[in-house]
Amino acid sequence: MDTLALSAPEVDPVAVRIESLHKRFGAIEALRGLDAQIRYGRLTGLVGPDGAGKTTLMRILTGLLNPGSGRVTVAGFDTVADNEAIHAVTGYMPQRFGLYEDLTVMENLRLYARLRGIGADGTDALFAELLDFTRLVPFTKRLAGKLSGGMKQKLGLACALMARPRVLLLDEPGVGVDPVSRQDLWRMVQALTDEGMAVVWSTAYLDEAERCESVLLLNEGRLLFDGPPGELTAQLKGRSFRLENAGTRRRTLLTEALDLPSVSDGVIQGAGVRLVLREGADRTPVQTLADTAGLELAQVPARFEDAFIDLLGGGPGGTSQLAERLPPVELGSDVAVSCRNLTKRFGDFTATDNVSFEVHRGEIFGLLGPNGAGKSTTFKMLCGLLKPTAGEAQVVGHDLRHATGAAKSRLGYMAQKFSLYGLLSVQQNLEFSAGVYGLEGEVRRQRIAEMIETFDLGDWLSATPNSLPLGHKQRLALACALMHRPPVLFLDEPTSGVDPITRREFWTHINGLARKGVTIMVTTHFMDEAEYCDRVAMLSRARLIALDTPDALKRMAIRPDRPDPTMEDAFIHLVETADQALEAAA
Repeated sequence: MDTLALSAPEVDPVAVRIESLHKRFGAIEALRGLDAQIRYGRLTGLVGPDGAGKTTLMRILTGLLNPGSGRVTVAGFDTVADNEAIHAVTGYMPQRFGLYEDLTVMENLRLYARLRGIGADGTDALFAELLDFTRLVPFTKRLAGKLSGGMKQKLGLACALMARPRVLLLDEPGVGVDPVSRQDLWRMVQALTDEGMAVVWSTAYLDEAERCESVLLLNEGRLLFDGPPGELTAQLKGRSFRLENAGTRRRTLLTEALDLPSVSDGVIQGAGVRLVLREGADRTPVQTLADTAGLELAQVPARFEDAFIDLLGGGPGGTSQLAERLPPVELGSDVAVSCRNLTKRFGDFTATDNVSFEVHRGEIFGLLGPNGAGKSTTFKMLCGLLKPTAGEAQVVGHDLRHATGAAKSRLGYMAQKFSLYGLLSVQQNLEFSAGVYGLEGEVRRQRIAEMIETFDLGDWLSATPNSLPLGHKQRLALACALMHRPPVLFLDEPTSGVDPITRREFWTHINGLARKGVTIMVTTHFMDEAEYCDRVAMLSRARLIALDTPDALKRMAIRPDRPDPTMEDAFIHLVETADQALEAAA
């Protein structure tokens, strides 16, 4: 690893200096008077909600944008006066995969080397080192577009490291990446900081931010916190609690708790409900809620996520106005979705292999697994978008082999990648979705108005979807999927890349819909979101490897040195155990 990172500077330990930084785009003030320092040999997290200014700051640090006012220096170079030098001393991995998907891994490396002005002499050794570091050696001939999400990020990292930068800037590298692949990214980044490189990691995953040595927390262009994440977490001492063993009542209790003025935030945590009190708030209302339900209220250690949400003023509340408008869902059977021996092959490649499960009315059912495990393929078969190679699937009693159209009319589907029409405005997308589902007249107008109000789309109706902030894009996609009030809802990574507050808003709606009897299937790489599920199916290498409640899956990962495992611990344990079993059988 010595050749990938430059040696630490002789004198100055500060890699980046940000002084009175302002940036405006028309009427929008993206950054407002930032002052901060980023040091060598340290991993610095950059966190904040949508529109906080994270990507704008990243682009200024790379020299792609000029400050409106103020000054930024990177490795001693001014980002404006020394712009060419900035490109030489920084490596930048953008938020969206920016490489060429129709080129192979090796072709991307060669192209990037030429773009960085690296001569042909010695590139073979450099490529070999980068490929070994990122564990991409077996995939050099694979097209970049055919890589899993985790491998795409590793290729992006290899290209960002091509010129051996002093400062590495990673804009949300963990988005859409499973926990096993994220562990690999962490391993690589830790090796770089150990060699003296300054690494800035922008993230929407607050468990990632908690692992950083220092955090810059932005909101509406302002720096709200600068320091070790533990310092912010410590401010919540004595304010985090959990309602233990709430079981089937947990969604109702969460809604009631979030509507209490004394509660700043709350989430479902397996069979329990985790709550955060506002600063100086009386514990009595929450204790009364626990006593009335006959449950224990236990004080638990605060998390960085608790502190983040609290610092931003708390979560969005517990009542979904969308769900409140819905009548209870009635089905002829308790089973809403089922599949038996479901299999999908693409040539010699098996994407889903002999998968069987049932999902009950009003259940939130999670489908988890590493990138490429077969989750999205399974989803598409259950939605009637792909024809199974073998096996059978039913949605609301309709066999997807024979009644695809009837099944589609009874389900809503929100795709993994934003899939609405970029040439249509927000209003036109809503109108189009309503028409596709056969809504007419007053019902059509009423449903569209409901979606505009519920998802706060009123200021964006004439805009195109591609111009929306990510959180509003996802709101629009969910609005279109729910337009016809389907009894079954498929959500394929619905909150990927959105900030924690927007994710809470989504889950308020999801919880409310489930309470009305809507059946929800969801894939996610946020392991805290898996805690909301009634049951979780784990896929790995196209096969079903586990199916149980989140708490039961976590118990499988208990070890003497890990008595209280997280959902991420359970994920990694189950995948590694399944891989070891396959290798032993080979």
